[in-house]
Amino acid sequence: MLSNDVLRSVRYMLDLSDAKLVEIVALAGYEAQKEDIQAYLKKDDEDGYRHCDNALFAYFLDGLVIFKRGRDENRPLPEVSWPVSNNTVLKKLRVAFELKEDDMHAILASAGFEISKPELSALFRKEGQKNYRNCGDQVLRYFLKGLTTRIRG
Repeated sequence: MLSNDVLRSVRYMLDLSDAKLVEIVALAGYEAQKEDIQAYLKKDDEDGYRHCDNALFAYFLDGLVIFKRGRDENRPLPEVSWPVSNNTVLKKLRVAFELKEDDMHAILASAGFEISKPELSALFRKEGQKNYRNCGDQVLRYFLKGLTTRIRG
């Protein structure tokens, strides 16, 4: 799934301004410009649209975790790595919103997507592990849709 789509979805979900998105990215230690964020939030067919690069998107996800949960001053900022896969997006959102396995099932079910417990846990395994499963765009879309419904009501 495109990082721009996830960025737009989270922005809508939390009703964030462009300036707040810049602040969230800065929480993870990356300087973003408001103009860049505005270009990433545009639709593909709009003038001025730009594809969100992996570095900024990775910092955004880490900043979102800090924004939602707070920063532990005793620990250094986590090392940011990219490229960002759908599995990573799912993991970061799960951590940011402090979701348990039952919450994840409820969110996906509310969006009309049924998934078994083993299938869901396979999405959170380390890549290369025997039972690891790639998170498809459809699963991530349904998750974002369900999470948005849960948060916005």
